[in-house]
Amino acid sequence: MADYTLRELMTIAAARQINNGEIVFCGTGISMLAAMAAKHISAPESVIFFETGAIDSKLEEVPMAVADPRVMYATSVNGSLADAFATMQNKKTGKRVVGIMGAAQIDIYGNLNSTVIGDYHRPKVRFSGSGGACDVASFVPKSIIFMQHEKRKFVKKVDYLTSPGWINGPGSREAEGLGGSGPSTVITNMAIMGFDKITKKMYLDKVYPGITPEQVLDNMEFEVDISRAGELDPPSMDELMVLREKCDPQKLILGN
Repeated sequence: MADYTLRELMTIAAARQINNGEIVFCGTGISMLAAMAAKHISAPESVIFFETGAIDSKLEEVPMAVADPRVMYATSVNGSLADAFATMQNKKTGKRVVGIMGAAQIDIYGNLNSTVIGDYHRPKVRFSGSGGACDVASFVPKSIIFMQHEKRKFVKKVDYLTSPGWINGPGSREAEGLGGSGPSTVITNMAIMGFDKITKKMYLDKVYPGITPEQVLDNMEFEVDISRAGELDPPSMDELMVLREKCDPQKLILGN
């Protein structure tokens, strides 16, 4: 079996969620690396775009920020922030958009907080806020969320609703006039979580090799269904080769 790091495992796990022909909206870091890996491995006709307006970037080198000039290299379109967000709401392209996000807190329905910890007016910690995450969560039909698996992050109730998930369960998004289809997957440093099609509640889908479902539950404030959990297949040698040699040979994101 191939040796791999946790970051490589998380990146490949996310890449496997991206299908051919999908249009991937991502930031930089591990989310962009996952999109790049998917394009090289299983989704060659997927399209990567950024909020700065670069659409279908070639990405021969790993950009360090969404405003890095490397995201503009050999694009199909170099537009604006408005063009990027219009892609999400366009009748033709919007149905194929996948958003990749992160947050400080998440609840059982996939609602995200990236604004404050504590009271909004007197917070313990204040973050940078939504950026484009609320738009992504509101409009795209499929979203992938990266989280660290900790009790302080998987909470019964988020301190502030920055980006809507399934809100309070079935029918909640429709009642609020939201499009999209709500969150689909949460990828953590321990497991992959899904959302039940009927209840819209989070459940444990896959655990990483060496991790038990009980360990996952111990790192959450709320309980989830673990009855359908299986073990994630580790990255193959081919997947790791693409990730290491084609996507991030300088180890700018993967590290040493």
